[in-house]
Amino acid sequence: MSDVFELGSPERVTVGTVGPVGQRVFYLQARAAETLVTLKLEKQQVGALSQHLGRLLQDLARPGELPGEKALELEDFDEVAFSVGALAVAYDASSDRVVLLAEELEDEEDGGGGEARLALTREQAAALAIRGASLVDAGRPACPLCGFPLDPRGHVCPRTNGHEPPVR
Repeated sequence: MSDVFELGSPERVTVGTVGPVGQRVFYLQARAAETLVTLKLEKQQVGALSQHLGRLLQDLARPGELPGEKALELEDFDEVAFSVGALAVAYDASSDRVVLLAEELEDEEDGGGGEARLALTREQAAALAIRGASLVDAGRPACPLCGFPLDPRGHVCPRTNGHEPPVR
């Protein structure tokens, strides 16, 4: 049975990484009371989520004071609830919350089915967008042709059929 998490008022929400640049694993983490939910994401998902949250927040009232840097660090965790396959974001005007829905990546073994629904304050959403963009920008630069990360040695770019790989 897949896990379903419903956090209507999480105390903290953040994104973070574990590992060195080039080998980092990205996580989305939320805490509500004794419940800690940690989800594994791809770098591109964090980047897209950050951009989308930023655009969404531009149309809303300016957020109040954002959580401090210390409040945005990942907490220690034992296990990941699931790897995220799809993300959806909406704004619920009646509760003044940004709703983030993360659905589990489906695989052949268990088929997926897990989901996490987080109702964020505008302040939490803004902090998540800023931190996510900062983490993505701190990594390896993207290839201007294909968007995949560039190693200092370059890479075999699918857009050039492997000929003359782009370099930094």
